[in-house]
Amino acid sequence: MLSAKPTIVPARPRFRQIGLCRAAGGDTSGYTRPVSLIKSASTVSLWTLVSRMTGLVRELLVAATFGASAMTDAFNVAFRIPNLFRRLFAEGAFSQAFVPVLAASKAQHGEEATHLLVNRVATLLAWVLLLTCIVGVLASPFLVWAMASGMQKDPRGYDAAVFLTRFMFPYIGFMSMVALSSGVLNTWKRFAVPAATPVLLNLSMISAAWLLAPWLGQRGIEPIYAMGVGVMVGGVLQLAVQIPALHRLGMLPRIGVRTSAIRDAWQDPGTRRIGKLMLPALLGVSVAQISLLINTQIASHLPTGSVSWLTYADRLMEFPTAMLGVALGVVLMPQLAGAKASGDAAKYSALLDWGLRIVVLLSVPCAIGLLTFAKPLVAVLYHYGAFTETDVQQTTLALMGWGAGLVGIVAIKVLAPGYYASQDIKTPVRIAVVVLIITQLLNIVLVPLFKHAGLSLSIGLGALINATWLLVGLMRRKSYRPEAGWGLFLLQVLAGSALLVIYLLWAAQAFAWTELRSESLKRIGLLAILMAGAMSIYLGAVWAAGLNLRQFLRR
Repeated sequence: MLSAKPTIVPARPRFRQIGLCRAAGGDTSGYTRPVSLIKSASTVSLWTLVSRMTGLVRELLVAATFGASAMTDAFNVAFRIPNLFRRLFAEGAFSQAFVPVLAASKAQHGEEATHLLVNRVATLLAWVLLLTCIVGVLASPFLVWAMASGMQKDPRGYDAAVFLTRFMFPYIGFMSMVALSSGVLNTWKRFAVPAATPVLLNLSMISAAWLLAPWLGQRGIEPIYAMGVGVMVGGVLQLAVQIPALHRLGMLPRIGVRTSAIRDAWQDPGTRRIGKLMLPALLGVSVAQISLLINTQIASHLPTGSVSWLTYADRLMEFPTAMLGVALGVVLMPQLAGAKASGDAAKYSALLDWGLRIVVLLSVPCAIGLLTFAKPLVAVLYHYGAFTETDVQQTTLALMGWGAGLVGIVAIKVLAPGYYASQDIKTPVRIAVVVLIITQLLNIVLVPLFKHAGLSLSIGLGALINATWLLVGLMRRKSYRPEAGWGLFLLQVLAGSALLVIYLLWAAQAFAWTELRSESLKRIGLLAILMAGAMSIYLGAVWAAGLNLRQFLRR
């Protein structure tokens, strides 16, 4: 057992889960009360906000305690290796294949048959994970070399990376089972527990950096090893909290240990369908991870600290990416799959339209913030202890590279599920392969010019190309038909963005952010006031331009 807005168009069909209205507001009379898409997305976003806040505290402690050194690079490389496999199998290929099949089974065959499917999928997954973890631990030296061979210039850091990889590799096992549990809970619209679990990893790593690292240092043990302990404890905790939620739902899987159970699981049509879908999905996710692998390899040959600068910038970039893209993707995926399974094409298109408008409304100002206000963000969040002014500058450059492609990175999280819900994984894979080639061609041009920042910029530009390609594909096959009002909506966003750019450029230059290091509370308070002002200016401007935010969110 796994305890181990303008106006509603009356001609449109009525939906129980979506109240269709246009971008600028209007009467909703005659329509059923819009159900909980925005409520569900808000739940996921709220917990994601908590996760990102605790994640920033975690990164702040790591930066202040260890700085950007060879040992920090060792931990970041070692942590990326199980994370790479987690994204390949757990949150990547497995989730993309599992959730649509699970949602279709629930809609067409009922809960009892779906529970049997979950049992059989869990059985196969558990045995595959056991084998994977054994091989991963044994192959750690090769994996570190493949990820960052440039670390061999510092033997101490290289040896630490190998040790931490061996210690943390079983993390993939815990997180893959968490992915299975989250897929079940999200399909049953229980979003809170899966969204909250990353907080446990952050709290575990915060405790490790704050309490365990100094304790190890006092005993002559390398303090960075404390972070490996924090990762493993966090993995155990994240899996543990899923179990009561699944039990209450009556969907706690039973993992078979007998040969007959494994054979039945292998022969089940549902598991075979998932396996068949996982092959192209695995290739698609592999493309992104190959890009990460190449970039880490390149960064390991750049000046010492480059891997860490990219990692710190990536953590900040993930704040809006997770709050917007991941939250929307988590909420939309099972609903898109359900709409597709029931043949409701209008609802399917309306879900995509709602998601894309949220992406534009909220990711555009976030991208502007990363491009124009990156240095204050990095200084306030990281500029303490061992983190120097040079580290601030280099992390700022990497963050601006991510910011250039933020809209594309977030949009992919909404557009790709539009294909996965139709159990079409091959199309996003083909697009991803071409974009990988384009990204590496961009690296050839940008890395000599911008060093590590060229790596993040090439990924950002590649994401914009990827998102555009996905969008055009959905529109050409007429799966997505944009609702009326997009032109006015884009003008409203543009008006708010123009004022936001002027304000943030002034705010970034008006204060000596790195010189305020000794006045940390003043610097934090100043950032909070300026960010509140930025939000007010942007939302006030789009409201003044005619966008009714309340009705927009309730579409």
